[in-house]
Amino acid sequence: MARLRRRPAAFIDRDGTLIVERHYLADPAGVVLVPGATEALRRLQAAGYALVLVTNQSGIARGFYSLADFQAVQQRLAAVLEAQGVTLDAVYYCPHHPDFGPPCDCRKPGLGMFQRAAAELNLDLAASLYIGDRLKDVEPAEALGGRALLVLTGYGMDHRQHAAASVEIVSDLAAAVERVLAG
Repeated sequence: MARLRRRPAAFIDRDGTLIVERHYLADPAGVVLVPGATEALRRLQAAGYALVLVTNQSGIARGFYSLADFQAVQQRLAAVLEAQGVTLDAVYYCPHHPDFGPPCDCRKPGLGMFQRAAAELNLDLAASLYIGDRLKDVEPAEALGGRALLVLTGYGMDHRQHAAASVEIVSDLAAAVERVLAG
């Protein structure tokens, strides 16, 4: 039996990268896509990338919102994307925070969510994209291989001066996709 070929993923942060940063978003009405995000996701899908949302959600551990609130926001995000013809391949989230519980392997820049996604979705981590508005979103690319792209939406402007030389800095998700697909 032939082994299925692993495909690359676009690991995309949620808040500040895919949707407008709202600081501990708990209300589904607050879901607003960053301009150009939907078309960027379509282009990634057409290029063969799995679309994998990876998001730290420490607001759950901190008691700012519940798991049900997070799930309601995710359902709203999925509905907004689906209405525009985009479906995410998977969503991985870390509900932990080291100040409010034991350590975990899933909180970015930890590798747990990425490794779990690779195992469950048959992904090639070294051929993948790591896109986010904070350094912890893109740092896994250094350990796993792949390409790190820091967007300047959300908190990106605050993080760019500390980015390693290997991190590509782009204005937003659409610009990240444009750069990747341009070669």
